[in-house]
Amino acid sequence: MQQPYAPAGADAIDRTAAAVPPPAPGAARILVVEDDPTVAEVVAGYLARAGFTVERADDGPAALARAHAHWPDLVVLDLMLPGMDGLEVCRRLRERAPVPVVILTARGDEDDRILGLEVGADDYVTKPFSPRELVLRVTSVLRRTHAGAADPAPRRAAAGLAVDPAARRATRNGTELALTLREFDLLAFFLRNPGRAYSREDLMREVWGWDFGDLSTVTVHVRRLRGKVEDDPGRPRLIRTVWGVGYRFEPEAE
Repeated sequence: MQQPYAPAGADAIDRTAAAVPPPAPGAARILVVEDDPTVAEVVAGYLARAGFTVERADDGPAALARAHAHWPDLVVLDLMLPGMDGLEVCRRLRERAPVPVVILTARGDEDDRILGLEVGADDYVTKPFSPRELVLRVTSVLRRTHAGAADPAPRRAAAGLAVDPAARRATRNGTELALTLREFDLLAFFLRNPGRAYSREDLMREVWGWDFGDLSTVTVHVRRLRGKVEDDPGRPRLIRTVWGVGYRFEPEAE
């Protein structure tokens, strides 16, 4: 397997990383699931130096056993694992609790990246990668996970949907929705900003907190969110596609 390296644009990544507040030592427990010992050592080392508590597992069953023994705050998950592939590990983790997951994929495996997002991953990093980029993405996901508790936004409701940022709870017609971190943030953003069209670039910046990234991530999360809030996801009435622009939330459509 290739060694991680700093890709083109790493300077921009490092400048962005400087603006992200570092976590307090021991503030979050990260489970790194990677079967390549060199990659696992590099990833764990960078995360540990960033102040995280790091545990490691080198296959799918071991990852689930470690997670069940001591539930992590976030999982860094390789998709190509012995014993059980990363997609199944992610699926089983998400069935138990909304733990954030950042997946590691090979650069050319776009289908795997999409599948990872479909089963509930919050973000991904492609191999070979800059370890600093990985630390930045992990920090960003964790920061947004705890943002509601640290600075709760008002509860929002429209069209039978409601979000409570402080409790990280969303409901549809009174029934709680099982949303990933990004799905929750995306729904909360739409509820705060009804009637306005946003491009995928806008949503990447406002919801993910990134000025760069793969825009298909936004497309996948919108599709997943529609599957949970629309009566007919194939003919959405709430989250509308605005051709040539992006998406618009129309609560009055109901």
